[in-house]
Amino acid sequence: MLGLNSTSLFALAAAAVVAAALLASPAQTQSPATAPTATAPTAASPGTAETGPGASAKPQWIASATGRVEPRNGNLTISTPVAGRTADVAVSANDVVRAGDLLVRLEDEDQLIRAAAAKTDVQVRERERDEEPVRGLALERRQAEDSVSTAERALFRARLAFDAKALAARVAQAPAGSTAPAGSSAPAASKDLDQARFEINAAKEQLANSRANLQRVQSRDGMPLATRLESSLATARAELSIAEAAVERARIRAPADGTILGVYIKYGELASPSPEAPMIVMGDLSGLRVKAEVEERDAPKVKVGQRVVIKGDAFPDKEFTGIVTSVSQAMAAPRIPPRGVRRPTDIEVAEVVVVLDGLPPLLTGMRVDVFFKPEQSATAGTRQQPAAVGASAAKRTTAN
Repeated sequence: MLGLNSTSLFALAAAAVVAAALLASPAQTQSPATAPTATAPTAASPGTAETGPGASAKPQWIASATGRVEPRNGNLTISTPVAGRTADVAVSANDVVRAGDLLVRLEDEDQLIRAAAAKTDVQVRERERDEEPVRGLALERRQAEDSVSTAERALFRARLAFDAKALAARVAQAPAGSTAPAGSSAPAASKDLDQARFEINAAKEQLANSRANLQRVQSRDGMPLATRLESSLATARAELSIAEAAVERARIRAPADGTILGVYIKYGELASPSPEAPMIVMGDLSGLRVKAEVEERDAPKVKVGQRVVIKGDAFPDKEFTGIVTSVSQAMAAPRIPPRGVRRPTDIEVAEVVVVLDGLPPLLTGMRVDVFFKPEQSATAGTRQQPAAVGASAAKRTTAN
């Protein structure tokens, strides 16, 4: 009996120990869950920056796009207005030209012959008209018309003389196979070309004044009608102007000052009036710009006056800055081909023009990446500083 009681007491004691362990286990399992956890600080992701202790990360840029470097006012693609065979190529790549300089001359012998014949006809008509005397307003009109005709012929001769000097200087100063720019080697040749340009500008000014005077004379009240001989002379002069214009169309000139970026025509080749096949590409390299293509989802984030950062593969360790000067108001298909995997054909982009600061060593045609900074990012810190100063001053005043 005593043995049974001892065994029972031992079993009861063991059961009590197990029950105590079961009751203690929930408190032990809950303690890790309630303990606070510590997390290590993570580095800011690319495109973000910390502004101060406890501040949230802010993006360095809000959009990015692909672009190409262009001259200050874009590329000027020049093609011929008429078809013809190339007789002279007056420029080479990297030549610096001025507005009105000859770039390419097509064969124009036929046009010159027609102009000479038309000039002879004008001279005959002038002698016939001069045999008919006039007075008063008719005489003033005749003199004004003669002045306009004389100024037109002077301008035509000045342009021909300039072209002849430019071509002669290039042939004389540039040996076969060289790429020396026309008129850039000898000071004497350069001086002759400058004088020829001055004569052209003077002829243009004289022509403008003569036309203005003729318009003023013709607007007077009581002006008599032209006679038969005067009408014949006017017709002959119109034919001469048309012939001289045909000669001028065979001479392709620089539309503005700039640098020749590419020459895509050679002597003897047949030139055709196609904008897709330009003869000359030129531009103003006194400044550079980037024409970027911003995708539709980022287009509303880009504004005029926004600052940008530009990076290129040719300069991996350099960053260039600029400012947005133009944002297209219409979406269009992208013109810059994508790298790697091609983008879907339904993606549309907005054209954004960025003017670069200074004159960076980028080349026209380079492909670059454009990163647009958030608006007011450069002035955010300066705007908060006065408020903080004012708050501290208020605290000092209260304490006093």
